[in-house]
Amino acid sequence: MGERVRELLQHRPRVVNVGLELFAQAIRQQGGEVQAVEWHPPLVEPNPEALALFNDPAVEAANREAVSRMMRAQPVVVGVARARDVIPGMTERTFLHAGPPIDWEHASGPLRGALIGATLLEGLASTPEEAVRILESGEIELAPNHEHQAVGPMAGVISPSMPVYIAENAAGPNRAFTNFNEGIGRVMRMGAYAPEVIERLRWIGAVLAPLVGQALARSGGIDLRAIIAQALQMGDECHNRNKAATSLFYRALAPHLVECEAPSSDIAQVLRFIDSNDHFFVNLAMVAAKVMADAAHGVKGSSLVTTLSRNGTEFGIRVSGLGDRWFTGPANVPRGLYFPGFGPEDANPDIGDSTITETAGFGGFALAGAPAIVQFIGGSPSDAMRATLEMYEITVAEHELFRLPVLEFRGTPVGIDLRAVVRTGILPVIDTGIAHREPGIGQVGAGIVRPPASCFTGAYRAFERAYLGQERRRRAEEEPVV
Repeated sequence: MGERVRELLQHRPRVVNVGLELFAQAIRQQGGEVQAVEWHPPLVEPNPEALALFNDPAVEAANREAVSRMMRAQPVVVGVARARDVIPGMTERTFLHAGPPIDWEHASGPLRGALIGATLLEGLASTPEEAVRILESGEIELAPNHEHQAVGPMAGVISPSMPVYIAENAAGPNRAFTNFNEGIGRVMRMGAYAPEVIERLRWIGAVLAPLVGQALARSGGIDLRAIIAQALQMGDECHNRNKAATSLFYRALAPHLVECEAPSSDIAQVLRFIDSNDHFFVNLAMVAAKVMADAAHGVKGSSLVTTLSRNGTEFGIRVSGLGDRWFTGPANVPRGLYFPGFGPEDANPDIGDSTITETAGFGGFALAGAPAIVQFIGGSPSDAMRATLEMYEITVAEHELFRLPVLEFRGTPVGIDLRAVVRTGILPVIDTGIAHREPGIGQVGAGIVRPPASCFTGAYRAFERAYLGQERRRRAEEEPVV
């Protein structure tokens, strides 16, 4: 034994480090070579019986069906209408919002700000103070976008008179809705409600949306999936970076827009607004992802995650085989870059429906193909590459259409498998905007965030309860009769 120790001490150590990077750093400081292996402990310790669910052929088949439906859905934006006229279940006193269900009392600062703004926009109040009194009274019904076939970025508030896009699945019966993008900075989706914010929203409703609606009608509909697939090969990830996608949508829309019957000054103003707003397409990326994800929802036995969303207080997920039930946990604060004059102490916990993009296989899951995004959210191009590669560990498939040149045109990781998340301990990566924690201020930065583990552990326990009995019955049927 002594000789073996002496032999080891005569050479520089070569170590494989599993887990904490701290140990690897200590060895490197002493001149040792370290091969780091990323490892996360599982989020739950399944009971021995439940282990069968991780290799259950019925679950595997259900997941293949669900992810196939997700990839093959064909979202096409076909028109524009007022929210209350087309969104199922919407009334004159319904305000939709991002994330899982929440009430005014527990609403975060940016969500409160957006709700105040919507109350002013609808003419239900003439001052912010009056809007607060109305919202406190419960006169306004608050409901999640996702429960009404809709999505909205950040606070995600959609009020009855707002214009919304209508997106249909050309390969199926489902459709989805989203509002129009206002730009960045002091905007209602970030919780701002100053007079200029309301004035911009009124212009969107009076000029921008009707003209875009006319142009879409003339076009016969624009294929959003095709735009996303092309933009992913042009440096976008179609969540926080939409420069290419906005340009592609602009090209598809502009010829029809200039043929609309409207004052040339209005058409020029609309074209300039779209051209000046690199985030214009993000709402369209979201509604496309909503169409895709909803196509995969409701597959019996599937552990595919079909909703990731947050309201600024809680993060919530839904699972294809568990119906419309939400599984929630406290939303985390993003880590990222801040606008001048702001810092982490100003940040609200994560907020928005825009994580539907990650649910459908792009956004943070496609960071490897969008290295320039790190200038907006922080980190390095190598961090972006690692993030995408890690997501293959928790997904069911590689996307048939969304491909990344930097990975030899490998399909993006798509179809988050609840079982894989709890088994590996790897949580989905999300790139996001950061809203100020106080209402009325707006966006203060952008960064990266992960969901709370409790969403997935709670959903997995429910999945065990729902499907473990199914697995027992299947095994009993396969046992030979003696």
